[in-house]
Amino acid sequence: MKLAGKIGYPVILKASAGGGGRGMRIVEAEAGIENAFNTAQRESLAAFGCGDLYLEKYISEMRHIEVQVMADNKGNTVHLGERDCSIQRRHQKLIEESPGPNITDKFRKKIGEYAVKAAKALKYRNVGTLEFIVDLEGNVYFMEINTRIQVEHPVTEAVTGVDIIKEQIKLAAGNLLEFRQNKVTITGHAIECRINAEDPRRFVPSPGKITFLYLPGGPGVRVDTAVYSGWTVPSNYDSLIAKLIVSGRDREEAIHRMRRALKEFIIEGIQTTIPFQQKVLVSEEFLSGNYTTRFVENLLSGQ
Repeated sequence: MKLAGKIGYPVILKASAGGGGRGMRIVEAEAGIENAFNTAQRESLAAFGCGDLYLEKYISEMRHIEVQVMADNKGNTVHLGERDCSIQRRHQKLIEESPGPNITDKFRKKIGEYAVKAAKALKYRNVGTLEFIVDLEGNVYFMEINTRIQVEHPVTEAVTGVDIIKEQIKLAAGNLLEFRQNKVTITGHAIECRINAEDPRRFVPSPGKITFLYLPGGPGVRVDTAVYSGWTVPSNYDSLIAKLIVSGRDREEAIHRMRRALKEFIIEGIQTTIPFQQKVLVSEEFLSGNYTTRFVENLLSGQ
């Protein structure tokens, strides 16, 4: 409470061992911090077996920008550009794209350099992702580093041509990076939709048997999944059942391809987030590229 008062409300409590939005609580005023702490700690213990929490300033209107990095055992470190992950609900990402819309080359260079500098300071090795919060004034705040492959890594693969999984294996084997920063190029645009087994109106899990499945295809369309017709989606795990990734020559083409792919993607027997993502892809705020992490909240409330 003393630290929160020093930082200034609102603040956010986060599970130190967690992720995916679990064990997180926003606290608007001192009166709510004790209950929020106890609730976040119980959720963290249940989900991760660890009740440790940390506290940081909460930026209510922001973009969630992350940078993919790779580093070898000699300290050679490069970044592969940024991803905008601001389309999210309850701190769980729903749609990601790369490069980030309405990001200047100057800002892209700055945030990429921040990520590389941080990775080198940590003496980080292998692949990882530096995550940042960017406020409406363009101020950048470090949030966390993900020391693993992330769900949204395919959008970076699509615009850089780098097989990140292959590079991860080579770096883990002790190989040196085969290219330097000036050899990394960003071409075109890519978008990923996380297809979750959830009721798209209430965002509650929708486990059950998949009675029919048809996956979209065509140029610039990629589907990463293990589900099949006849498989039963369990209620024990994360609701993510597929990743739909599209790429195009520019953002406009990628959006059109994603709309088509979502329309072609048929999953029967359970409910999925596809109808919600179709709504996002035609919204003026998304098309403008000027959205923040409040996008979903605004869309659901009809703003």
